[in-house]
Amino acid sequence: MTEAVSRPTLEAVAARAGVSRATVSRVVNGGDGVREPLVERVRRAVEELGYVPNQAARSLVTKRHDAIAVVIAEPEARVFADPFFALQLRGISKELTARDKQLVLLLTEGRADHARVARYLAGGHVDGALVFSLHLDDPLPGLIRTAGVPTVFGGRPDWSDGGGAPGPVYVDSDNRGGARAAVRHLVGLGRTRIAHITGALDQTSAVDRLDGYRDVMGDADPGLVVESDFTPGGGERAMRELLDRRPDVDALFAANDLTALGALRVLRERGLRVPGDVAVIGFDDVLPVAEECDPPLTTVRQDIEEMGRLMARLLLAGPAGPGAAWDRTGPPAAGVVLPTTLIRRASA
Repeated sequence: MTEAVSRPTLEAVAARAGVSRATVSRVVNGGDGVREPLVERVRRAVEELGYVPNQAARSLVTKRHDAIAVVIAEPEARVFADPFFALQLRGISKELTARDKQLVLLLTEGRADHARVARYLAGGHVDGALVFSLHLDDPLPGLIRTAGVPTVFGGRPDWSDGGGAPGPVYVDSDNRGGARAAVRHLVGLGRTRIAHITGALDQTSAVDRLDGYRDVMGDADPGLVVESDFTPGGGERAMRELLDRRPDVDALFAANDLTALGALRVLRERGLRVPGDVAVIGFDDVLPVAEECDPPLTTVRQDIEEMGRLMARLLLAGPAGPGAAWDRTGPPAAGVVLPTTLIRRASA
């Protein structure tokens, strides 16, 4: 049998510091009104005794849980197969860790999970939510709004709250501008039959990239556009369909690097040279995918990790719920759009 080790208490810290229990409580919970010399004495006593606050009791006092929910509106298999999500989670995790906050990851396998996630958020377990990879008909935003949880979204939402209230707070990349830069580069290479394999068109990032392609291509043959789903398998299927329909295609702008990876496999199967026969550009610059493609992939870089960090910063600057106003040190309740950059490698 092991003997239980008693944990230092607030009373023990107060006795060591020579102050009242109430003073210790205010210092530990971040309250005001304690003179700096007393604060230092309490902090020294906490360190000497190894005192760890009882989080449940602390939450009752501060009304904070020091935990942030990260809600990804995708099934588990997709999240752990796509390096985009790992990069975004890494950025979020770094920022929350630096602020001594816990990350609670919530995934949605299907519609049945949406109510579960909403109940959890409404239950007061977390101080806010970071939500990304939403689909256009997703009920999650409405459920989260009802839960009353401060929220920052990853990606441009497809709704507004109306009524003159500030819109949702979100962080996104310049998807449309990045797509324009990619297609203009292909035009500059002398390519005239430039195709586009889209992402899932129930997501605003895919719609924005398609719009960027159309900004440059104008009245291009609609047969040069094939809808896909941001996955390598989807890229393979779409590339086969595209080549069967338009075997004369001489360039491809793929909605993301994984789609481009699948397309490159099919081009190789068909005996087509890249970039000699077909120049290929992706989107994301997810490493090592882009560098390990054969040939290495020209792509549009977005700073995915920084997007995650910025989402967390905006939430912690709070409040950030729909219709909420930021404090005077924070940004306005609106979208933050990060720039993108074309990275040239061997594929185009």
